[in-house]
Amino acid sequence: MSGTDRRLPEGRTGWRKTAVVAVPALAAVAAMATAMAQGALAASFAVSGTNFQVQSGKLTSKGLSSFVQTDRSVDGKGHPVSLLGIGDARLSDICQSASVPTPLGNVVFKLTAGGGAGEVSASKLVIDGEDLVGDATFGTAQIGRDASTLDAVPDVKGEAGRFGLQAGDITVAGVRSHAWSATGGNFRLPGLRLNVSLDGKKCF
Repeated sequence: MSGTDRRLPEGRTGWRKTAVVAVPALAAVAAMATAMAQGALAASFAVSGTNFQVQSGKLTSKGLSSFVQTDRSVDGKGHPVSLLGIGDARLSDICQSASVPTPLGNVVFKLTAGGGAGEVSASKLVIDGEDLVGDATFGTAQIGRDASTLDAVPDVKGEAGRFGLQAGDITVAGVRSHAWSATGGNFRLPGLRLNVSLDGKKCF
């Protein structure tokens, strides 16, 4: 058997190949954990070159603030987004997935939590999203308010002169979004599951 034609015994794992897949995923998890612990706003770091999916059966919050801004990746490329600041978010469940190219092919990084394990919660959840789909109910709403005067969610406001909107109590069912970043503080993720797989299934 030549050195280039060695096969692993059945049931063994090719750790070098596994490491190629696992290292980028572990780095993403570490970065996410650091951002969550610091309660940083999504705009405070350079985003990766890959957006990701966010899905939830139901989202409720005591307040919402939103304005348009541009996220930047390390190569300087801009990504126009709507920053959504959600105060004291409660989600029935959550699914987050991203397709990441690797030397072995496309790897799907997928994180799920909630559902039968309990409610997912976060304070000052901030999502920089390209879109948001769902059935929404707002208690009160102010559309066209200057982004620098937003006060529905503490510390979530934009630059003077920018278009903004905010709302009081909100409920959104069937949440689907493509986002570039998501951060928050005091995350509670019961039933957390993290999976990294070649050509895996994304959230939607």
